[in-house]
Amino acid sequence: MLEHTFIHIQGIGPNTERMFWDRGIRTWDSFLSEKRTVLSPGRDQFIKEELEASVRHLDDIRFFSKRLSCGEIWRIYDAFKEKTVFLDIETSGGGQGYDEITLIGMYDAHKVQTFINGKNLEEFETAIADYDLMITFNGSIFDIPYIRRFFPCISLPPAHIDLRFLLKKLGYSGGLKKIEEDFGLERAPEIKGLNGYAAVMMWNSYQSGDQNALKRLIEYNTADIVNLEPLMEKAYREMKAKLLSPAC
Repeated sequence: MLEHTFIHIQGIGPNTERMFWDRGIRTWDSFLSEKRTVLSPGRDQFIKEELEASVRHLDDIRFFSKRLSCGEIWRIYDAFKEKTVFLDIETSGGGQGYDEITLIGMYDAHKVQTFINGKNLEEFETAIADYDLMITFNGSIFDIPYIRRFFPCISLPPAHIDLRFLLKKLGYSGGLKKIEEDFGLERAPEIKGLNGYAAVMMWNSYQSGDQNALKRLIEYNTADIVNLEPLMEKAYREMKAKLLSPAC
């Protein structure tokens, strides 16, 4: 999708991008090889220079994350999939400023990493630095502010896709568990039906000495992050097909 994208260029909005596609200029290469005047000689030259810069920066996620809005950042997913991490946090549920991170789960499509308060939570700050793209569900409102408060000097990945809002564009609303059901994703019987409140209760039980409660909390969090991957894949494919389909 990234190499079909033109809206990262200054002065090009969705309507102009659509006009390019409808005229058969579907990729950067097709614009760069176009012999006819598309907009104007001067404007075409500027766009070609910007596209040449885009080609040179194909491995630089910061180049594109600075030029794409939050609503369009999903377009970079496939190009940077190998440096992507799916992330979810759990919290203690305390009020009046006493709520804290209890656990952070990360999944990069190869391995799951779990960082637990009181054990290895501080290692998260180093581990997250290995990734360029972070994917969450409602993370822009919940997970990311918590992480920044807990790790004031942290360097998070330069790009972030919040699946909650991407899926909403496709007509999927509600919480993560509901959307998983909409997509036919099943959870193990031991954790099916658990929610954020149950996660707080499991943490409290662990704090009282119940090691099995921590094991179950980790399983719950792992399901959250592992299920984000098929949701992101599906959302990416649906958005790409919707966007690139010929205009009616």
